[in-house]
Amino acid sequence: MTDVAIIDYGMGNLRSVSKAIEHVAQGRSVVVTSDPDVVATAERVVFPGQGAMPDCMRELAVRGVREAVLQAAASKPFLGICIGQQMLFEHSEEGDVAGLGILPGRVVRFPAAETMPAAGGGHLKVPHMGWNEVRQTASTSHPVLAGIPDGERFYFVHSYYVVPGAAQLTLGETDYGLRFTSAVARDNIVAVQFHPEKSAAAGLKLLENFIHWRP
Repeated sequence: MTDVAIIDYGMGNLRSVSKAIEHVAQGRSVVVTSDPDVVATAERVVFPGQGAMPDCMRELAVRGVREAVLQAAASKPFLGICIGQQMLFEHSEEGDVAGLGILPGRVVRFPAAETMPAAGGGHLKVPHMGWNEVRQTASTSHPVLAGIPDGERFYFVHSYYVVPGAAQLTLGETDYGLRFTSAVARDNIVAVQFHPEKSAAAGLKLLENFIHWRP
């Protein structure tokens, strides 16, 4: 049985994700796969992605792994990253497409850049790209955030963000012209807008925590 399955549906650079997880996996097997049978038998699943939401949803269906994602999200430790977070929700403004509907809520675009003044003058750029703080919102720290200080900085690249339909889903928030949800959690699911695989020591710590997490 595979310890960690990283779902490959043709969207994004999965090498950096797999290398980061292998670094903290302590000998556990890590496989990048589009095989639904491998996903089904894996102990835990990572669902990354980058690109446009309509393209990601289409490729997920075309490559035959949509159902495997739904089953994994319902039954085992599951980590969504970037678009892999957004796809868990019900609907996205990007392309006006339905998501997987695993979590209640929607995905919206940052306002036009000219409406987002920067603290030092000028305006914030969209997409939101670079390092930013994640403020932990849960009253009790989530195991995947264990050992990570509140306000730690992670690496972001995105123009859209999730608006959960239930406040208790929000695990972390980030300020970028407005305060948005940058991490969510429910039961066996954790998902983040930022890229832990590109976030140095803090990102590796989050991935290590996920490897050991037993919800």
